[in-house]
Amino acid sequence: MIAFILNNKLIHTHANTSMTLLDFVRYEQRLTGTKIGCREGDCGACSVLVGTLKPDNTIEYHSITSCISPLGNANGKHIVTVEGTNLKNNLTVSQKAMKNNYATQCGFCTPGFVVSLTGFCLSDTEKKQDNALNAISGNICRCTGYKSIEKAANEVCNQLGDKKENTSTEWLIENNFIPDYFKDIPKRLSEIKQEKPTQQNETFVSGGTDLYVQKADSLSEKSIHLISDNSKLKGISIKNNVCTIGAGNVVSDLWNHRELNNYFPNLRKHLKLVSSEQIRNMASLGGNLVNASPIGDMTVFFLALNSSITIIDKNENERNIPLKNFFKNYKIYDLKEGELLKNINFKLPTETSFFNFEKVSKRTHLDIASVNSAIHIITDHQKIKEVHISMGGVAAIPKYLHDTVAFLEGKSLNPELIIEANEILQKEISPISDVRGSSDYKRLLARQLFFTHFTELFPNIFTLNNVIKNG
Repeated sequence: MIAFILNNKLIHTHANTSMTLLDFVRYEQRLTGTKIGCREGDCGACSVLVGTLKPDNTIEYHSITSCISPLGNANGKHIVTVEGTNLKNNLTVSQKAMKNNYATQCGFCTPGFVVSLTGFCLSDTEKKQDNALNAISGNICRCTGYKSIEKAANEVCNQLGDKKENTSTEWLIENNFIPDYFKDIPKRLSEIKQEKPTQQNETFVSGGTDLYVQKADSLSEKSIHLISDNSKLKGISIKNNVCTIGAGNVVSDLWNHRELNNYFPNLRKHLKLVSSEQIRNMASLGGNLVNASPIGDMTVFFLALNSSITIIDKNENERNIPLKNFFKNYKIYDLKEGELLKNINFKLPTETSFFNFEKVSKRTHLDIASVNSAIHIITDHQKIKEVHISMGGVAAIPKYLHDTVAFLEGKSLNPELIIEANEILQKEISPISDVRGSSDYKRLLARQLFFTHFTELFPNIFTLNNVIKNG
């Protein structure tokens, strides 16, 4: 049995933990404000908030897409649907902002926008419009047009103001952002007697953002092994210039980590290209690696950092391997039955090293890549001391460019070198034609992204026009 609070109601259920949270909310609880849209986590019509009790007895809320989230991950949490945002005799600030700015037409997507904006109000992020728009980046509207929705988000920001105390639960209740039952949620969650769901199946599921897109129907009828709350797979530590990230951490944990953002000044710019806020709040880093997609954004990211991974078996025996040796063939990797990824380790950038991530997709945001690429390069007086380059969408696996790396190391940075390196790169990749582009198009993208790394990181040496002209 699992137990959680759904809006203002305590739930104890023996429902299959592998069914989707969306189906439980709509069909078991008849809360039909949460809509069924794409069932792939793309449209945001099914958005709900998940509140997790922190050690300081406060609640941290994140928006997720409930259509690809297993019910079992709600255990011990506060789940908020659009019905749970309602006041008794008034509209909330988010609801009123949508109404005032004519930001709804057919209304199908509106509940998801309201939930995501409410999540933004509850978050401790800076209350400016860019962050509000990030919060609704996973919500799609098909008929209204986004300007009115942007105006609604801006109105919410104006109502919040810029004072830190304006994010307290008490202030949000007093000013009609959330209903008053929210103030009792920490105490009520702490009193729930949690029983861990039976974990017997070897189908491990963390966030479910890929598995539930592929086979939600079949998974919903089986027992699964939920690992999203496994504390042994969590945590981010930095010691002796080495970062260790638990495989159970989600992408948003990197987004919110202040120290990592200092080491990677463009980290949020890079991560914004990785799906939507809802998915970043769910998608585990280990899941992205074992999904073994040839275009996995975080896989390409960590390959360029020359990461190693720690693998643990059911007896807690550990082994470490370089990530670039993990992938064997399409969807085939070095992971034995019963083994899990425990963590990811990499050396952090220094004053003489540089990192960049690039991605091209049909849409700038909320889309999978046609080709993506990352580079980590260490220089010494314009000489390449060490370099690591990865690329996705150009082979059957996420590709670490061994030959290109070997060619570049030890040489001086100049446009002619990069042109020659591209010739090595083109021999090293083998893209295929598919719905994301022809093989020729992907080769062109590979060249352009490779050039872009150097024009971004070393603008005083390279300009794109100069590189292309010399090439």
